[in-house]
Amino acid sequence: MGFSLICITLFSRRRILLKLKYLWNMFIPAYYRNNDFSEISKFIEEHSFASLVSHLDGKPWATHIPLELETKVSGESILSGHISRANPQWKSFSNGESVLAIFQGPHSYVSSSWYNHVNVPTWNYIAVHVYGRMRILNDEEQYAKLKAMVDRYEKIATNPIDMDKLPADMMEKYMKGIVGFEMSMDKVEGKWKMSQNRDEEDKLAIIAELEKLNEVNASLVAAEMKSMYK
Repeated sequence: MGFSLICITLFSRRRILLKLKYLWNMFIPAYYRNNDFSEISKFIEEHSFASLVSHLDGKPWATHIPLELETKVSGESILSGHISRANPQWKSFSNGESVLAIFQGPHSYVSSSWYNHVNVPTWNYIAVHVYGRMRILNDEEQYAKLKAMVDRYEKIATNPIDMDKLPADMMEKYMKGIVGFEMSMDKVEGKWKMSQNRDEEDKLAIIAELEKLNEVNASLVAAEMKSMYK
């Protein structure tokens, strides 16, 4: 391959990556958009199991993992986590392209038979998209963040695990098998689709019907709507 062709190929790839950076967005009508970062942060902490999406060899790649929201000494908010070293997605973290983390909250079908007029059914839900870039952690940083995550989630256990007390050889092998990272939060989008475009009568009817279903997600959506409209 000639030098000129190589330059053109590299330039084209760079242009494609730059386009991808700005193409990633979530469709959010104005009445569903949530710009309250404190509310979005609380949502991320409560729904920390995310879908991490990037491009690898020109193809979309997704991994489902817990991500931790942190505030650094500088005041900057970041996400941190780790994936298996056997998962090739980590190789895309250092190529400078934007990465997307998707956090999904409660969701439920909404029947239009609950409205005071003829209309089509829909779906109510909450979702947050975070766009940023990756920094791969060194061993010390990776261990500290992993320990903090384990300590947080082990609170549910009667006899919680202490990573510092696990066999050293086992931990050494485990640490070599994962890749830890920090993700910047360059852009954050929150979508709270909770029937904001309906009148008060419809909203109250939707809440009442969702509560009748006695289903986890429906109850959570109803509770969220109550907090917004009552």
